[in-house]
Amino acid sequence: MTVTTAGAGKGAGPEQTFRFLYYSELLKRPVCAGKIKDRIGRLDDLVVSLGEPYPEAVGILIEHGWGKPTELVPWKHVLRIEDDAIFVRAAEGGGRFPPFVDQPGWMLVGRHLMGRTVLDTDGRRIEAVNDVHLLESGGRLAVVHVDTSFNGFLRRWHLARFKLIKDSFISWKYVQPLSVEDAAATDKVSLSVTRRQLAELPPEDLADALEELSGPEQVALFSALDSETAAETLSEAEPRAQRQLIAGMRKERAKTVLSEMSVPQLADLFSILPLDQQTALMGLLTEEQGRRVRAILAEREATAGALMSSDFVTVSRTARVGEVLAQLRRSGRERSTISYLYVVNGDEKVLLGVVDLRELVLAPDDAEIGALMTSPVASAEESLPREEVEELFDKYRFRMLPVVDARDRLKGVILYNDIMKAA
Repeated sequence: MTVTTAGAGKGAGPEQTFRFLYYSELLKRPVCAGKIKDRIGRLDDLVVSLGEPYPEAVGILIEHGWGKPTELVPWKHVLRIEDDAIFVRAAEGGGRFPPFVDQPGWMLVGRHLMGRTVLDTDGRRIEAVNDVHLLESGGRLAVVHVDTSFNGFLRRWHLARFKLIKDSFISWKYVQPLSVEDAAATDKVSLSVTRRQLAELPPEDLADALEELSGPEQVALFSALDSETAAETLSEAEPRAQRQLIAGMRKERAKTVLSEMSVPQLADLFSILPLDQQTALMGLLTEEQGRRVRAILAEREATAGALMSSDFVTVSRTARVGEVLAQLRRSGRERSTISYLYVVNGDEKVLLGVVDLRELVLAPDDAEIGALMTSPVASAEESLPREEVEELFDKYRFRMLPVVDARDRLKGVILYNDIMKAA
């Protein structure tokens, strides 16, 4: 599609023409030096330079067939792109163009983009790049979108006339290599959403994405995550991916990520690592974390007290719903810590009842917490073996289980995901 825009009124600029092209339609198109009869080869790939806001073409790679080496035609030699051929200015002296030599920051559209995986933030699933959408304007050619629809697949096989659905474009500003260095160093480009958007994907989706990537690509994606997201993603990943990610982390990064994980998550992670890695990582934990992790690893019949977390919310039975909700909104707490609110009596924190957050949101602001709470509360004593903790979760289907001492004082909570994922 070609579009022409013109200025209006006095002082308006000249007409500007631009058009959109598909890489799949350019692939294998004849390349001619000056005239249609002077064919020198076919387009084998498009070479672009990674940059902001879009990668721009720096040359075209042409093949001759019959075992002859490819040539790189610099973009300044490309005269025009027509439906039946690409016309270029002949090489100086009428000889051959130089062979392709990779440069830092360069990328081959066919080799590095086509067929690669991309995280689609809308569908939150892994998509494949079936085609690349290009913009030609002012003598320049840039990558502006990737097409993940089946139409792109049809174009690659010269079946564009059977267009079945709407094209599914993702703008290049949302789909780009994690860094130019990654692309240059590995000769591969791992496509993903921008670093800001990575933080918005659920850890389980990121873990699924890691399963689809190679080792270097896994490390590149994982390195773009903040420590908290990285910790959750690491705990959701499969053992093989966990071992690869741990092996690829620097000491400082590993220490930060491990500090964001709960003790049960750490124990599950350490249980799948080789002994030498366990020993090295154990030195990055606090003394208390290390003691509790070693206790769980030494005896899988760990007690509820060893598995519990101290991150939970308590309220007084006389508190009003409105004021509790206001405090929660100001607290900035993680969602996983406020599935339930535990009603306690005084400083000793004797457990009196529990309120589901969903009930709290639907209750009148002036209602007392005591009127909403469920009592008595199903709980686990500190000495309860892990196996029996799992049975309680299986029986009640709670998202969180309180842990109490012999006098019913609330000591901590166990998250369902922490205990049942390993089970």
